[in-house]
Amino acid sequence: MRGRIVVAGLAGLLVSGCAAEAGPVAVPPPAPVALDVAAASSGGACRLLDFVVIEQTVKVRFDVAAASDRNDTHTCVVRAERAALPELMLSVSETSIDKTTFGADVVPDKATKITGLGQQAYRRTAAASDGHGPVAEVGWLASDGRLASLTWTGARGTERAAADKMAGNLVGLAKKVDTRAL
Repeated sequence: MRGRIVVAGLAGLLVSGCAAEAGPVAVPPPAPVALDVAAASSGGACRLLDFVVIEQTVKVRFDVAAASDRNDTHTCVVRAERAALPELMLSVSETSIDKTTFGADVVPDKATKITGLGQQAYRRTAAASDGHGPVAEVGWLASDGRLASLTWTGARGTERAAADKMAGNLVGLAKKVDTRAL
């Protein structure tokens, strides 16, 4: 009998000792759920872009998109979730201008003409400015009466040569943008 009392007493001490030392069990919060959302889900000109196609063409990964529609102009800006720059912007506007007017009034000075993109197209780069790095731009008069442009803005400290290379990549992306889909 004495043996049973000792065993019961030891079991009671062990159980009460564990309860006193352990305290509440901390459960870690659940990990955030990361969802891949298509750029097109943002509406506007984002309907014309796809994150995978952008990454394959311009060699930069973007995963956040925001769009705006105002009158006959549709825009989309894409960025990486954790960085403000670089960013890529697509703008598409309805227009009634012709090739001559586009060449005279829209194409910037010192821009390079591009063939095989819309009715007429150009590409150019600009130096870094306050708060951002260099800029690469491709603009074109689409065959469906729309004026479109893709603009990449680099982060501070980005070399101008990177913008020159990006302008070539933007031409490839522009050729994949179907402005008729708006």
